[in-house]
Amino acid sequence: MFSGIGVPGLVLILVIALVIFGPKKLPEIGRAMGQTLKEFRNSTKDLTQDDDTDSKKQE
Repeated sequence: MFSGIGVPGLVLILVIALVIFGPKKLPEIGRAMGQTLKEFRNSTKDLTQDDDTDSKKQE
């Protein structure tokens, strides 16, 4: 997903985020993004498992 960015690009993004949000808000934002990604992964995993069980029932 981020294979084209590289290390200098990531450092630049982190510096910009630090300037915009400040050092106190950054951990909160990171934590919220992590929880959102975790919920998204769990939801997609549940959907793919439902599709697998539906296809097995039809066979």
